[in-house]
Amino acid sequence: MYLTVKQAAEKWGINERRVRLLCQENRIEGLKKEGKKYMIPENASKPSDLRGKRVLKTNINKKIDFSTYRKNYPDINGYFGKYGGSFVDPKLQKCMTEIYNAYLTICKSSKFINELREIRHHFQGRPTPIYHCERLSNYLGKVQIYLKREDLNHMGAHKLNHCMGEALLAKYMGKTKLIAETGAGSHGTAVATAAAYFGLKCDIYMGEVDMEKQAPNVARMRILGARVIPVKFGTRTLKEAVDAAFENYVKETKDAFYCIGSVVGPHPYPLMVREFQEIIGREAREQFKEMTGELPDCVCACVGGGCNSIGIFEAFLNDPVKLVGVEPMGKGKAPGENAASITFGKEAILHGFKSKVLVNEKGEVCDAYSIASGLDYPSVGPEHAFLHDIGRVEYESVTDEEALEAFKLLCRLEGIIPALESAHALAYAIRVARTCHSGSILVNLSGRGDKDVDHVIKKYPQILE
Repeated sequence: MYLTVKQAAEKWGINERRVRLLCQENRIEGLKKEGKKYMIPENASKPSDLRGKRVLKTNINKKIDFSTYRKNYPDINGYFGKYGGSFVDPKLQKCMTEIYNAYLTICKSSKFINELREIRHHFQGRPTPIYHCERLSNYLGKVQIYLKREDLNHMGAHKLNHCMGEALLAKYMGKTKLIAETGAGSHGTAVATAAAYFGLKCDIYMGEVDMEKQAPNVARMRILGARVIPVKFGTRTLKEAVDAAFENYVKETKDAFYCIGSVVGPHPYPLMVREFQEIIGREAREQFKEMTGELPDCVCACVGGGCNSIGIFEAFLNDPVKLVGVEPMGKGKAPGENAASITFGKEAILHGFKSKVLVNEKGEVCDAYSIASGLDYPSVGPEHAFLHDIGRVEYESVTDEEALEAFKLLCRLEGIIPALESAHALAYAIRVARTCHSGSILVNLSGRGDKDVDHVIKKYPQILE
């Protein structure tokens, strides 16, 4: 005699999705499959749950007072411990000092704050909501997965949070042009949007490889009035786009403002971008408590340069919440097959700041790779390197395959198409949900996947099966 999935679920006291998962993992003795139906022996025992006790433990470094963390890090010279700083030529350093002084002058002014709030509410559509992935959670087990829906921010990603702030600062400084680099195109689109909003000229530097992968975003930037300049040297991806943007910015510092796309670059950019992105965490903390009555057990976010993750982590640093940054392991551990800078990087200087950088035995910067164009950067924000060293944030890695599985599951079970970058963070949450007995995970869904659909279907047609 055999039981159906529904009958086995009732007998064992678990949900049907969990039984199907046990069947797919071939963990039920005597299991048979007829067509698409699983047949479970009536006398089969419920498989022992491989998911152990809750492992979502947090680690707060007690040597650092996180209640005053933001006031002390970075220091006046832009350092988070030994990481950060500004390593640029004198002409560019003069520009960095000018930007820092301008930012310090207006960042606490009510006029600047109120204008930015007005933009966020009426133009960006903030606050973005938190969404409970009930079907996905039930499919995986008992861990509850929630999303901070930054994909619903205007233009479909978190990038506009800091781009509108940087453009407002540029306007205050009397600049007439924005210059930026972009990988996945989300940052470039956000800068182009900000330039259109404030009536500024706009140049976006983008590697040829990324332009092909992210054609929809290239079209959006051009429609918004930006000049998209292809970068044709090196790997023709994000690192070279940054090189080209900096090189041309030096020639136009009088009239242009450089909009860095993450919490990277010379001081004061890691500080400024962090403070513009902190709106994510402030909203999420309040929303999650209102929705559930407590804080999440874990907050995770993808990490390339790391602005979306820093943006959501900051609000939880002083809470008993596990924080996890998820890096791209790409195709594997070999140099050039991933962009896991925290995992494999060494202390070095790149693009005007000191952090963990992917380098070879000669100390040369390695090529970085990820299926997600916004993550294939060979370094990481200095604050991430610091938070890793002091143990407050854990850093895990996810392969292309895991990210694609997460991409597909969220599409099929929740009707949400995530950016491939965000799918890395979701993949980590899925991994935890399969190995933990209980708990809650808040994932920063940093962007929507419209930009990735054509590339995914072309390279991985099995995603449609």
